[in-house]
Amino acid sequence: MSPTLIDLAYQKAQEVLDRECSPIGLMASPEGYPHVWARDSVITSLGALLVPGHESCLRTSLETLAGQQSELGAIPNNVSVATGRLDHTNAGSVDSNLWFILGHAFQYWAWGDVDFLRRQWPVLEKALLWLRYQDSNGCGLLEVHEAADWADLLANRFNVLYDNVLWYAALRAMAKLSQTLGLDGSRYTDMANDVCHKIRIVLWVGPENDAEWGPNCPGHTEWRHTLSQVDPLLVKRPYFLPFVAFRDFGDYCDVFGNLLAVLFGVANPAQEKRILTYLRQVGIAEPYPVRVLHPAIYPGSKDWREYYRNNNLNLPHQYHNGGIWPFVGGFYVAALVKTGRLDEARHHLEKLAELNRLGVEQEWEFNEWCHGITGQPMGYAQQAWSAGMYIFAYHCVRAGHLPDFWDKSI
Repeated sequence: MSPTLIDLAYQKAQEVLDRECSPIGLMASPEGYPHVWARDSVITSLGALLVPGHESCLRTSLETLAGQQSELGAIPNNVSVATGRLDHTNAGSVDSNLWFILGHAFQYWAWGDVDFLRRQWPVLEKALLWLRYQDSNGCGLLEVHEAADWADLLANRFNVLYDNVLWYAALRAMAKLSQTLGLDGSRYTDMANDVCHKIRIVLWVGPENDAEWGPNCPGHTEWRHTLSQVDPLLVKRPYFLPFVAFRDFGDYCDVFGNLLAVLFGVANPAQEKRILTYLRQVGIAEPYPVRVLHPAIYPGSKDWREYYRNNNLNLPHQYHNGGIWPFVGGFYVAALVKTGRLDEARHHLEKLAELNRLGVEQEWEFNEWCHGITGQPMGYAQQAWSAGMYIFAYHCVRAGHLPDFWDKSI
């Protein structure tokens, strides 16, 4: 009997990972990105940790990234496989440090190597201190400049959803890892709880966060009035806003950021339901899972930037501006599994298999991204995180829950 499409896609994804594990860690792509990227390698490892024979790939990536940490604690965006040195392409990134911390949590809870964790602990503390300095106004949330994370051609800025959800998760991970080493992690727990609370009051607009505005709500109450002053029509939205900045906000759905809010537990149950129902209603997985922004931003919108035309990338329904990213599709399937929507998850896993099968020159290219309307591949082929997140989604659907290393890390 021939394997089903989802099983065949799983086999093909493993073949991609076999080619991506370089001597210095997990490459993003041999064709377009022959580097160990901080975010890509850790996200890829979510699948690689579930596949026998890839036990050392994440650890090697983390060692490579730690070896290029800056004097002030910044983890490099990427390291060249050819030179073993920091590559300054898109060098500014906040999420490199965030995924680096989470990568150590995933590594530890998957393999239990406490000696490696102990050796890396000074690097982790230094990486977290660098992140704390990104809170320029002392509000508890990170302030992030434009294009300083995975969405490196998008004008999310200041209190950005995606980065701050990862900030919450990284603090939770540091708290648990501290306890593993016999250290007091309570300060990290307190910081994480504060970040979660502030994400809910700053970036969610609607009745689902009313309980967060209690008499003991800490400082910065001007947040509550900022959005109504900017736009009196902003009464509620069925998702967390992508960013809130100085007298401004993004009025579109950052799909990846909202999925992470669900998966890391930042969203409360009412918010989870609103987010996932909305994503289904707008067909976010059409033609394939998933378009990463809705609605697309057009010239003339207040959220448009002329630099979106760079290399013809961020035009409407392309790249970060509503393009389809298979790796984010893997997170979508996982979020559906986490919230008990198993039939939806199975359906979209099959669509994700169909998506990864597409190619410009041949089948099974596991492309970087595809056009948001046509579904046709437009990025680089053989993307490690497209393969890794398919494997992660596959295991989530087959098990009916997220892997243990995910739950233990957060």
